[in-house]
Amino acid sequence: MAVTGKDLLRYATLAGALALLAGCSGVETEASYPRSIPGGTGGTYETQRQTIFGDGGLNIFDNEKSRDGTGGASPIGVNSFLWRASLDTISFMPLASADPFGGVLITDWYSAPETPGERMKLTVYILDRQLRADGIRVAAFKQRRDEAGTWVDVPVEPAVATRIEDAILTRARQLRVSSTAS
Repeated sequence: MAVTGKDLLRYATLAGALALLAGCSGVETEASYPRSIPGGTGGTYETQRQTIFGDGGLNIFDNEKSRDGTGGASPIGVNSFLWRASLDTISFMPLASADPFGGVLITDWYSAPETPGERMKLTVYILDRQLRADGIRVAAFKQRRDEAGTWVDVPVEPAVATRIEDAILTRARQLRVSSTAS
């Protein structure tokens, strides 16, 4: 088998790449970070360390800071009583998404054992930092199986969302009363 010009070029390229890679073996790769803050402030990075959640950390339900449920220094962007009451009220449904900073809870589809041909999905919006009746909104979605076995959207009675909102508000009031009693 004869070696052609193309083969020689491939071998030369491979040998050059290996030589280049071997030449990098003595390079220092450990990074060192400055210990003092530039600008002559005298502080160090260790003493200036901060978190995105503030000094107290992520204490979403710390009602000692704020008895009215607005969160006080807490990073949660919504009323903590409404948030907790929403989680408690819809706890029987699988949770698909929860955003405590934006105040949105989205459940996955849930079929009650009594009605396997129907399923529901909820989206709960907490709209205010105060414990108020207009601080919560629920959107309910419903589907039924048709004869072919596919899920078809059906209208939901407006009273369903209102009953869920009322249950959340009742639970939020209970949480608030129990937090002020202790």
